[in-house]
Amino acid sequence: MNEFLSQNYFLITHSVEFLAAGTGLFFYKKYKATAAIYFIWFLVYSAFVDIIMRYPRFFNYLEIFEMIENTIFEKNYWYATIFWFIASTIFYIFYFHKITQNRVLKAVLKFTKWLFIITSLIVFIIDYEKLYTGYIPLIHILSTLAVFFAISLYLYEILISDRILIFYQSINFYISTTVLLWWLITTPLVFYELYFSTADWNFVILKYQIFLFANVFMYISFTLALIFCKPQYD
Repeated sequence: MNEFLSQNYFLITHSVEFLAAGTGLFFYKKYKATAAIYFIWFLVYSAFVDIIMRYPRFFNYLEIFEMIENTIFEKNYWYATIFWFIASTIFYIFYFHKITQNRVLKAVLKFTKWLFIITSLIVFIIDYEKLYTGYIPLIHILSTLAVFFAISLYLYEILISDRILIFYQSINFYISTTVLLWWLITTPLVFYELYFSTADWNFVILKYQIFLFANVFMYISFTLALIFCKPQYD
């Protein structure tokens, strides 16, 4: 199992990512008049961002790794922090702002977005040296809290509206619950990044296993939701 995981982790991960993105583009017309089109483009963005995130391997394969060696670009922590954790958090807040109808809740989400952006920039500037060796835990905590808060407001609006009667038909419901589960499962691993090295292969394998199963669950869920859900015209 461990050998299979180490040899096929990236192949499986990228496969389910492009499956979800490709499914979204295939059903683009189905969701064209809804906010879900933003989510479809985000899936495309995520798939390509994750490919580019492997750039240290590409540099090493092309035998030009010395160009980034002993710099902040030697590892991809900075890239993942900016283009995945910060960018995806901003997107999810934006998305739930789009599908939320209550004006007060929309205003709260807009404030949350700017508060997260400003706070993340401050933390990133102050603590940027950590990106040489790992992620910045505080940014991950802020990301988790912001996404959790945005999803909570969306689900709260569903609970107090007539949409609760048909929530199971909405793609937005499945997006929100899937994203929430993924974030809650993967965020705790950031605090153990110190052990992610060849000195502790047990943790390396465990981290790969958790991320693999979390990613497969998330992108397969997105794929099925895009196929079977009905467009929700907010």
